[in-house]
Order: sequence, then structure tokens, then C-alpha cells
Amino acid sequence: MSKASTYEKATFAGGCFWCMVKPFDEQPGIGSVTSGYTGGHLPDPTYKEVCSEMTGHYEAVQIEYDPSIFSYEKLLEVYWQQIDPTDPGGQFFDRGQSYKTVIFYHDEQQKRAAEKSKERIGQSGIFSKPIATEILPAKVFYPAEEYHQDYYKKNPGHYQRYSRGSGRVAFIDNHWGDKNE
Repeated sequence: MSKASTYEKATFAGGCFWCMVKPFDEQPGIGSVTSGYTGGHLPDPTYKEVCSEMTGHYEAVQIEYDPSIFSYEKLLEVYWQQIDPTDPGGQFFDRGQSYKTVIFYHDEQQKRAAEKSKERIGQSGIFSKPIATEILPAKVFYPAEEYHQDYYKKNPGHYQRYSRGSGRVAFIDNHWGDKNE
């Protein structure tokens, strides 16, 4: 291990946060991936409150990463390959504002990188519809309840059924091949 690593934060909303942890957790240089809520107005919301669509919060993941090992640009690449960025109404069978896709930037450098990345994805020809993913300034991030943390490890069978049953796995395979399995 290197000398004292300096971790930075990245925050992404990509639909159900259960499905957004594993792809980042498996990358080098990742200190932690936390499921939670951000972007809304209600302090310290619960899962039930966020699902009510009355809090303005999104389900999101906050990643602590070492940029000298895994860059923000690489995190963006992983992010795009987990979502349908053309869906303005949620992700797969999870519908509503709390399941929309958003890149929350923590500084101007992240904002510029996210904008460039979004432009590249839009021009890539991978998607026939416009990119609906928003890029917004990071707000307070509230960790979700403990049972949501590392869900793919705690409940692997349910996680697999959910990620396949929701249509996420088929969508990813169709657009990115088996790059994510």
C-alpha cells in the first residue's frame, strides 16, 4: 500500500442504489462505496420518505476513491456503463424522480470532466435518443439505512434476481457487451 492516500469523493445517481455499488466496489483504488440519498430538501431522509417522491432526493452512491489509482474519468466510464442515460423518468422498472440519473460534481474539475464525458456519450452513436442524465452540484449526502449498504454482498441471490429482472443486466449487455459481468 502506498503512503497516506488522499481520497476524493464522487457521487452518482443511477436508479436503484443496490445495483450501483458492485461495479465501483470492484475497481482498484476505491476506499468505499456508500448507498444513500442526496439532492433533496429533507434532512436525514429515510428510504420510505425518499420513495414517497416528496423529498426531492435521489437514490445515489458516494464513492471515496484514490485518483492516483483510479481517476474520476474512469469512474465516469464505469458509471455510464451501468445506466440507461436516455431515460428521463427513472431507471428500468424503477420509475420516478428518485430513480433518475444524475452526476453530482464536487468541484469545477469534476463538472468539466462530467460535461465532456456526457458530450462524448451523446456523440458516440451508442444511443439513438438524447442523453437525459443531469449534471448537478453535489449536496449533502445522507447514508441510507444499514440494510441497504453492500446489498449485493449481503443478499447475493436477491441482488442477482433484481438486477436481471429489472432489465438492467440485459440493457447493459445489449449496449456494452459482457464488459460488466
